[in-house]
Amino acid sequence: MKLPHPIPYQGSKRNLADQILRYFPDEFYRLIEPFAGSAAISVASAFYCKANRFILNDVNQPLIALWNEIINNPTQIIKKYYDIWNGQIGNEEEFYYRVRTKFNETKQPEYLLFLLAKCVKAAVRYNALGAFNQSPDKRRLGRNPQTMRNDILQVSQLLKNKVELYSTDYSSILDKATEYDLIYMDPPYQGTGINGGFNYAGSIDFDDFIISLYSLNKKDIPFILSFDGRTENKTYGRPLPDGLNLTRIEINAGRSTQATLLNRKEYTYEAIYLSPALLKKIDTKKIKNDTGSPAWDDTLLTVGFNLRSKNQKLKIKNQKSKIKNQK
Repeated sequence: MKLPHPIPYQGSKRNLADQILRYFPDEFYRLIEPFAGSAAISVASAFYCKANRFILNDVNQPLIALWNEIINNPTQIIKKYYDIWNGQIGNEEEFYYRVRTKFNETKQPEYLLFLLAKCVKAAVRYNALGAFNQSPDKRRLGRNPQTMRNDILQVSQLLKNKVELYSTDYSSILDKATEYDLIYMDPPYQGTGINGGFNYAGSIDFDDFIISLYSLNKKDIPFILSFDGRTENKTYGRPLPDGLNLTRIEINAGRSTQATLLNRKEYTYEAIYLSPALLKKIDTKKIKNDTGSPAWDDTLLTVGFNLRSKNQKLKIKNQKSKIKNQK
């Protein structure tokens, strides 16, 4: 079975998820995504039985409303998408712009889903006023309703009754985390210049975000941060302070699409950062940092993600009880 992805967009970590999941600890209470977007890492974590409880947050309120429909009301959003998708036949371009106008007026999740499935290169764009302004891909009709149906149903089965959904500032979500959780962050305002993703009105202050990372370290909370990258010798993103003591890992994301269009064979590398608290919980022998890139022995790859020993189950049960008592 393929990893489902009902919300496709440029910059999604779906194709890198298996590499990122290799750095997950064997046991933790919740996976928290303060910048959820397509929630590719949460979906992959549920798919491979790496996590069983989740917090998804995104400041894009219509996106979180769409996630709520996909997870909790899948048959309804499937039917609405089917009707919208079929309504475009024979008048595709004009129909797309009508749907885009309706979405900007109403923020209804079914309109957003169609736009995500149909816009150019799945590269979502908003203008300074927060209106969706990306054009349609004239070469295709968008995700086929049957394929969309299968992905939505599968994701609903994976995440229903396991997820808390929020649309608020990322700092409020980080405040909910404990040392027993794992946070995965892919901040939209940093990016690599090749990630795409949602363009938000306004920006998130870099210095405030760094302070939040220091705070997570002080609380001994494990996290993984996708933050910058490079294409060959061209780098993207502001450097992180050395004082955070993060371990940088480069992941080969494949050939650069932009370079390929220019008849250049260049490869993109996206960087993730592992927190000190996370390193205490994983097998650091699998990581090689002298070249700035991961070196994995194939014999060490994690298999059987859904296997749990009795001792591990007891440990996580005690952690859950402790968190509940703290609340």
